[in-house]
Amino acid sequence: MQRFILLGEGYSDLYELLEIARSNQSRIHMLLRLDTTINSQQKCSLIVILKPADPGKLMPLYLSLEGIYHPDVKDTVRYQLFNELATELNLPIHQLEVKNSTQFKELELYYQYLIGVLRLNKYLPPLQ
Repeated sequence: MQRFILLGEGYSDLYELLEIARSNQSRIHMLLRLDTTINSQQKCSLIVILKPADPGKLMPLYLSLEGIYHPDVKDTVRYQLFNELATELNLPIHQLEVKNSTQFKELELYYQYLIGVLRLNKYLPPLQ
């Protein structure tokens, strides 16, 4: 079972996301950047996907949603910190372009869409 855990868009939330990754290095499944466009602005979401705890079946996806400018448009400190994390952990940042969350009536529907996209691209395992 995969579940999104939403963090905010601020620096404190990003620091939490980075600390989650650092303190769970052995569980990291993937670092992910989802690119989207909202009101003609290119934004991205940053995600740390962890493997399920042992024992357990929950695969958490810690998410900072659409709060960071796309790094090709505006190089921000927040994205630089995420990029530095990837370098520190020697992990790539996988990238996908997706619809934005405002195109869905409920955030839960958006999460279902993202899980489908991530499974289709084999970033997440299929249902068992």
